[in-house]
Amino acid sequence: MDTALLLWNRVLSWNGIFTNTISDRDLKFTPALWTNLHQLFGTKLSFSTAYHPKTDDISERMIQTLEEMVRKFCTYVLELKDCDGLTHDWCTPLPALELAYKTSIHSSTNQTPAMLEKGWNTRLTSRFLEERIGLDTSHSC
Repeated sequence: MDTALLLWNRVLSWNGIFTNTISDRDLKFTPALWTNLHQLFGTKLSFSTAYHPKTDDISERMIQTLEEMVRKFCTYVLELKDCDGLTHDWCTPLPALELAYKTSIHSSTNQTPAMLEKGWNTRLTSRFLEERIGLDTSHSC
């Protein structure tokens, strides 16, 4: 039930209901709950074949990229001190990592995820300040 609630709260309520969900046969997606949810929504639940390049390559590459980003980001953040000399836990700045991911151009699409999802690129604070008031944001604390 936790996975279904997470899917509802973080994916479906933001993006709508998909016509098809492809799962890698994870045990979280196989119980009757998922079958019932898909029947309720009128959608299809499909299962990929393990290590099948046609269904796995794109998602596996994305997961690999995200894992690398999180690993480097957490290492950096744990060493980082703010202007007051304080360090922070690794999860507090995760929204910044999400923003960085969503605003970076991906080689497979030549677009940002924000552009593909919303139809426009997310404006970053530094770009906004540079454009609006000519503030040089290249300086750090």
